[in-house]
Amino acid sequence: MSKNDFPYRRPLVREVEKALAADRPWMHVIMGPRQVGKTTAALQIAETWPGETVFAAADAPLPPGPEWLHAQWELALLKRKSGRKVLLVLDEVQKVRGWSETIKLLWDREGRERRGIRALLLGSSSLLMQKGMTESLAGRFFSYRCGHWGYEEMRRAFGWTLPEWICLGGYPGAARLKDDEPSWRRYITDSLIETVLSRDVLQLATVAKPALLRHLFGMAVSHPAQILSYNKMLGQLQDAGNTTTLAHYLHLLDSAYLVGGLGLYHAGRGRKRASSPKLAFWNNALITAYRGEDFERTRRDAAWWGRLVENAVAAHLLNGLDRATHQLYYWRDRDSEVDYVVETPRGLWALEVKSGAGRARRSGLDAFRRRYAQARLLVVGAEGMPLAEFFSSAPETIFF
Repeated sequence: MSKNDFPYRRPLVREVEKALAADRPWMHVIMGPRQVGKTTAALQIAETWPGETVFAAADAPLPPGPEWLHAQWELALLKRKSGRKVLLVLDEVQKVRGWSETIKLLWDREGRERRGIRALLLGSSSLLMQKGMTESLAGRFFSYRCGHWGYEEMRRAFGWTLPEWICLGGYPGAARLKDDEPSWRRYITDSLIETVLSRDVLQLATVAKPALLRHLFGMAVSHPAQILSYNKMLGQLQDAGNTTTLAHYLHLLDSAYLVGGLGLYHAGRGRKRASSPKLAFWNNALITAYRGEDFERTRRDAAWWGRLVENAVAAHLLNGLDRATHQLYYWRDRDSEVDYVVETPRGLWALEVKSGAGRARRSGLDAFRRRYAQARLLVVGAEGMPLAEFFSSAPETIFF
């Protein structure tokens, strides 16, 4: 495995290193989007591993079969020397047909025979990874989230300003192209968006209308951080089928860390009823690159900049909050609207985003507080927590 020369180490690296050093009896699973540094993190972890390492990636045009996993496992066994343990890193493991059942078989054998294998699995599809782990690997893994890079990480690693991060998002591989925007856009659209759509989604899920999936993504780019009914989507898309199909495709795009739809908040068990989704992208780079406008023009368009700021808040929350304990919604009742609602095990928060691009409004927060007296209110931006402070703070330290 080649030496990794990237100097910045994400907090995730140290977390996994400590877990491996503690010799915990589980596999370690890192999940996250493409191009956010999962492989780089694994290489950095491998550099400090005291034994042998084996690295293999299943990211091939044709998904490999279970025999590929057996071969990598046998290679790891052959790497053992003088009783030293072997770290086996399997990248894009969800691409392997029947991966979870095969890993279960191999790991259970390792548990019985104790041959010194430590497994680190990397995956970029939350839908497929979660399905495999919950159905076959329950009790056998410890998972870690490797999300998109936030403002603070891009500032520390690459010296980015807040406006640059809001406009260009957080993909470290594209950071060196910041001053060559045409090349930057091609990198994001070709190496990331197209790869995710054509390989991660279309090859790994049942998509009867691939063209519709692409059109849905393209339409969403024009409406970041906006509430858009499925019926309105049907009117803008050709051969759209029905609302059930659109909801399913939006869920697939969300599972691939592209764009999802936030639901309308309702207190109690009935809050998950069908509602018009609020479109939220996981990374602003996806919007800016696909739209094709340069940084300076984007910055001068006050209304559009306000949308980017509001979506950046959603992206910060999506990447930073644990979905098992924190739920993200929006709220609207007639003319009153709250940009985001965060529900935690211990409380309820209502967020208003003020980018300075439009008229200030407080009616949504006031109406929400009247409906839910226990809610805590937070204004992000003008007249509230400064944007730089909000984006530099881990969401779990705010919404507890």
